[in-house]
Amino acid sequence: MNLQSVLVIVISYLLGSISFSILIAKWVKGIDIRNHGSGNAGATNTLRVLGKGPAAAVFLLDVAKGIAAVWLGYWLSGGNGWIEAACGLAAITGHNWPVWFRFKGGKGIATTIGVMASLAFLPSLIAGIAAIAAIAVTRYVSLGSLIFAGLAPVMMLVFGVEASIFWTSVLLGVYAFIRHRSNIMKLVQGKENKLGAKKGVPHDR
Repeated sequence: MNLQSVLVIVISYLLGSISFSILIAKWVKGIDIRNHGSGNAGATNTLRVLGKGPAAAVFLLDVAKGIAAVWLGYWLSGGNGWIEAACGLAAITGHNWPVWFRFKGGKGIATTIGVMASLAFLPSLIAGIAAIAAIAVTRYVSLGSLIFAGLAPVMMLVFGVEASIFWTSVLLGVYAFIRHRSNIMKLVQGKENKLGAKKGVPHDR
């Protein structure tokens, strides 16, 4: 790995560290969203605290930074799949542990969607449809997020993607399950809050 590759991975991390949930909450209401709702800097907590418009903006911007990181890796590495994957992983790491915001960020699902869709669109789309269906039926965003994270590597195998993409999907799946461990416990205990619930702490991405 040369210096340029290292540099683009670092840039991807810094890009991922731009927490749009925190920035938009400060702009809209002058608050630190990490002190409200679930305390997570992500789209679902933004929905609970600020409403649909800001939440949609956060989701789309978080997805966009995942896409941007992968394409940045593509452009500056000459199409090296491992560098593209590393840039995507770096962006998600930045989202979860942002250097600009004392390393307290979100759970990375929206950015993961952007990364995986850029690396392998069709397998990611199928995993995404399954996740959306699960959310629509159960109203558990956490369950949908975990389904996407768990199903994506399976779809990568089915479609026979490159090794760099498959192993990235596996690693991102592990990332997601680790970041959602408290939500998993709530799901098992029947205490997880549903999308649109009036009370309690929502799952967030």
